[in-house]
Amino acid sequence: MELTREQRQRYNRHLILERFGLEAQTRLLQSKVLLVGAGGLGSPVALYLAAAGVGTLGVVDGDTVSITNLQRQVLHTTGDINRPKVEVAAERIHTLNPDVHVETYECYLSEANALDLIRPYDFIIDGTDNFATKYLVNDACVMLGKSFSMGGISRYSGQLMTHVPQSACYRCLFPEPPAKEDVETCAMVGVLGSIAGMLGTVQATECIKYLTGVGELLTDSLLTFDALTMQWQRFTFPQRPDCALCGAHPSIHELKEYAFQPCQSKNNK
Repeated sequence: MELTREQRQRYNRHLILERFGLEAQTRLLQSKVLLVGAGGLGSPVALYLAAAGVGTLGVVDGDTVSITNLQRQVLHTTGDINRPKVEVAAERIHTLNPDVHVETYECYLSEANALDLIRPYDFIIDGTDNFATKYLVNDACVMLGKSFSMGGISRYSGQLMTHVPQSACYRCLFPEPPAKEDVETCAMVGVLGSIAGMLGTVQATECIKYLTGVGELLTDSLLTFDALTMQWQRFTFPQRPDCALCGAHPSIHELKEYAFQPCQSKNNK
């Protein structure tokens, strides 16, 4: 793939970067990434992947912009209130980098559509804040042999992990969703807005590393962040041989959409 003069200028800092260069940039331009959620985490992910030159970005989100989103969802502005988040995301991405092709899906990920939405993409990023969707992303990606980054934020903290085939999946760490009464959502307890940017940029970096083959991924690991102490911690956990999804003898062969979706209501994302 030959880069145009404008592309060589746009991506200059990548092209001169040791261990990156033209080959890695070309891989980005030829890659397809799906963002599940265009909210707090999805906003910085979308902006940094667009800036990096990922060729195709798919954005899945069925919500509209609310004034309560603006404290942390930096894709959206006051003038975007009540507009579909995917529509706003596509405009911002195109404005930032016209190289990027955007596919929008104004819907929520579900048992019925997850496999079809995920299948065409090279890497999946989950930026949602409900367990039903996280397990759908995890299960669909493992079934399809797709790699993904999964993140979550609440109050003053966040956590994320990366999965590639043959590494630990989300169910290796959390075999089943928690009980409804044990779940705290951002709408219930709040979240420090800047944490979305800190965790989202890590997810974008994991995606770029995966697509280009540069660096070590957060596989078989959970990375946590505490803003009150400014501490990052990385905990390792192996792929479980008895995992119901990715273990030696899996018992999960079809997608199951959990009825409990605490943050699915309009404007609570």
